[in-house]
Amino acid sequence: MNEEYLNYCRRAYQQILAADNILIVSHLHPDIDALSSVGIMIELVEGLNKNYLAYAQNKDDNIFDFLPHAERVHSKLPLGFSFNDYDLVLILDCGAINRTGLAEALHNRNKSKIQVIEFDHHPPVDHFADLEIRLPHLASTTEVLYHFLKINNIAINKNLSNLLLSGILADTGNFLYPSTSEDTINIASEMLQSGAQLPKIFQNTLQNKNLTSMRLWGLALKNLKVNSKYNLAVSVLTQEEINEATQAVGLDEASNDIFGDIVGFLSNLGGVKGVILFREESDGKIKASLRTSDPAIDISRLAAIFGGGGHAKASGLVVKGKINSSNDGWEFEY
Repeated sequence: MNEEYLNYCRRAYQQILAADNILIVSHLHPDIDALSSVGIMIELVEGLNKNYLAYAQNKDDNIFDFLPHAERVHSKLPLGFSFNDYDLVLILDCGAINRTGLAEALHNRNKSKIQVIEFDHHPPVDHFADLEIRLPHLASTTEVLYHFLKINNIAINKNLSNLLLSGILADTGNFLYPSTSEDTINIASEMLQSGAQLPKIFQNTLQNKNLTSMRLWGLALKNLKVNSKYNLAVSVLTQEEINEATQAVGLDEASNDIFGDIVGFLSNLGGVKGVILFREESDGKIKASLRTSDPAIDISRLAAIFGGGGHAKASGLVVKGKINSSNDGWEFEY
């Protein structure tokens, strides 16, 4: 870690120590890395006896309740919430301001009274924080926070070790994704020695597959095609297929991790430069997840063209439109 990063981490901790009321925020429809990162900050600020509110819009309570402090994260802002009640905002795993659910408040804040610190491992989409602690070469935001904790000599207890390991395993696809480094493996090993419960984490991430997710996996594999022109593997899930798989009117977006697991698995396909999974949302939008294991490709550059973002090997985007079947595969109606 260079000296600038070390100073940023020390400065961030001093601001946390000085704050009276802290707002902890991650992106809407949070995944395991996002909620693990929020949990890490909850563990920290509770230990410092700080007043705080944790918020991640549309969090799914059923999927992530195995994570320490997940029950303390609000999926909706509580009645009477006022952004101006907080003097420090911690943004975790969220480089795009419109994914916080607080874009207007963040844009219009009084910067002399409300400071914003961002911790992330994605390349920047918006520069809205007063202090950015961003390391795109790391595998997860929890890995960023591991270094933050170490730099500030914060002891890693059992809760922190479980949160750190959960986020790392989720965002590396259990060490299968190219973002996994030797340092990532060493941190995971340290977390096991610190008391992280690997069987419990595996049970709630790898082995906790329901019938709905298995149906969606089958549909994604059935629809898989290779675009020979661009050497990309592409699959789609229409809203009709999602509805049929869930035997309901639609799958709640909070089950985002199902689609992340699918595209992560598809990224292991040999002979292609990358994988894209398109899926229709119930609100008339198309969401795409992009993955690559090619060391020469930065897939986030493709996502950015369509207003999306992410990091070099895993990115996403959302556009308005509809997916229609055709003789050659699919057509996208914008």
